[in-house]
Amino acid sequence: MTEHTKTDGLPGIDLPDPIQRAPLRNERMSASKVECNACPVLCQISDGRTGACDRYANRDGVLVRVDPVLLLRRELAGESPALVPFARSEAEDGAAPADWNGDLLHADEVFVTGVGASTTYPDYKPAPFIVGSKAQGVDMVTVVTEGIFSYCSLKVKIDTDRFLGAEQANVRYRGEVVGHVTTAEYGSQMLSLGGVHHLTGGSKKEGRMTLELMQLLGNKQPVECVIDGGASMVVQAGKAPIVNGVEEERMRVGCGSAAIGIFARQFFGQADEVVVVDDHITGVLTEHQAGRCLDMPGSGIRMRGRKSTPGRYFQVANPGDGWGGTDIADPLSIIEGWEEGVARPGLRLLMTSTTGEHAQWYVLDEQLRPVEQEMPTAVRQVVQRIGENCEPSMCSVLFLGGAGGSLRAGVTENPVLLTRAIKRALVNVTCGGAPAYVWPGGGITVMADVMRMPDNSFGTVPTPAIVAPIEFSMRRDDYAALGGHMGHIFSLEQALARGAWQDDGAPLARQWLRMDAANPWPLGQPPMLG
Repeated sequence: MTEHTKTDGLPGIDLPDPIQRAPLRNERMSASKVECNACPVLCQISDGRTGACDRYANRDGVLVRVDPVLLLRRELAGESPALVPFARSEAEDGAAPADWNGDLLHADEVFVTGVGASTTYPDYKPAPFIVGSKAQGVDMVTVVTEGIFSYCSLKVKIDTDRFLGAEQANVRYRGEVVGHVTTAEYGSQMLSLGGVHHLTGGSKKEGRMTLELMQLLGNKQPVECVIDGGASMVVQAGKAPIVNGVEEERMRVGCGSAAIGIFARQFFGQADEVVVVDDHITGVLTEHQAGRCLDMPGSGIRMRGRKSTPGRYFQVANPGDGWGGTDIADPLSIIEGWEEGVARPGLRLLMTSTTGEHAQWYVLDEQLRPVEQEMPTAVRQVVQRIGENCEPSMCSVLFLGGAGGSLRAGVTENPVLLTRAIKRALVNVTCGGAPAYVWPGGGITVMADVMRMPDNSFGTVPTPAIVAPIEFSMRRDDYAALGGHMGHIFSLEQALARGAWQDDGAPLARQWLRMDAANPWPLGQPPMLG
C-alpha cells in the first residue's frame, strides 16, 4: 500500500459486476488483497475497499470498477440535458432508467465517452474502448480512454476590473504555490494553474495541493485562492468570482477610451467634460477623437498620468479595487487642475468608471473647483447604459493537457501517425464528448472548456496526475491507415455488452446523459465526414 492508497470502506455503494479478473498477486501481498494494474501505482486493495483513484475496488477478491462509463445520447427536440434512459423495460414501469436495449437503429445517437472508461496507462495494451459505429452511413471508429496527465494545467479567465495581483505573482492554494498570474486581457484577468512543475517538481504537499485544486476546478467546484501581494478570491467555473469577500457583478464594457468612443454621442449636450477612469487607458471626452468629431470645445482639464494619444492617458493611478480597477477612492485625485481662460465656472463634469459602478457629477465653481452635485436624470441614464452593456462577471476554466507519451500507443502501434492524422483534421478529438481545440505545432496538446464537459469528468492518481477523458474519432479506413488496433474494434452493441478491453464477458455499468445542445455531435463534424 502506498501512503496515498485510500482505505475507506464502501458503505452504500452498489458495486457493478466484475469487469476484470484479478491480476496475479505479488508474492509478498496478503492473500486477501488484489493488485490493480490500471496504472503504475499498482495499488494492493483489501476486500471491500478502493484503490488510490477511487475508481477500482476489491469485491470478494475480484477487481471491479466503481464508476460507470458515461454515454452520451444525441439531444432530441424538446428535451433538456439530463440523465436519461435509452430504453425502458416493462418491469420498470417508467420508474427508473434502464440501459440501452442494443437497437442499432439508434447507434448514430450514442457516443461512448472517456468518463469512467478507465485507463490502460502505460499503454502496453489497446485503449479500454475501441468502438466501431456508423455516422450518417459512414463506418467510424472511436478510441476511448481516460488519460493520465502529468503535463497539464488550467487556464482561468476571471472577468473583473479588480486588481487581483501583479503579473507573474504566485497563486496559492492552502498555503502552497499552485500557479501564477499571467497576462491581463480585455476586461479579464488570467491565471495559469497547475502544470508538471507544480505537480511533480516541488514538495509532496505542493503536488497534492495542486492536484486537489485542479480536480475541484475541473469538476466545477469552488476553490479559494490567494495571490501573493494581491487578492483573496473564490473561483468556480461558470460562476462570478468573489474577490476579497465581494461577489463581482460585471466586467467592463471596454477601456476608458473605448467607453468614450461608444457613448460620446449620448454624453454630447448632457456634459461639458467626461472622464472615464480606468487602470489601463483613462479617457477624456473633449480631447478624444470622438469629442473632436462632435466639435466639443476643450474643457481645460489637466490630467495626471502619461498621455498616450489625445484623450487617452496611461498610469493615472496604481492598480487596485477602487474606481476602474485603480487604487483611488476619490476620482478628483487624478486631476491636476484646470487651465484658466479655457475652463469656466459652471462647467459640467462627469467622472465614471468603465462599468458605471462608480460615477459622480460635478460643476465648477467660481474658483474652478469641482463641486459635487446631484446627477441629472439624463446623465444617470447614460451611466446606467454603460452598466447595461457590461457582461456579467464570470470565471472560465479551460483544461490544457499534453496527450502524448504512451497514451497514443493505446490508439496505434505507430503513435506519430495519430499526431499527423489529427493535424490533417482526419481525427476529431473530444474530451468527454466536448469539443477540444488542438494546438498547432508538435504533439497533441488539447484544450477544452470544463463547462462543456460532463460533471465530474476529472479524477486523480497519486503520481500525482490528473485523470481526464479523451476520445479520438475517425473513419474506419483512416484508423487502419494509421496503424490502429483493428483486431480490438468492437461494435457499439458488443462494446456495451462486454465492457472494456477485458474479455471476461461481464456486463458493463453505464450511465446515460443527453448531449449538451451547445456541443457539436462528436461523430458528425464536417472534417470527418466530408
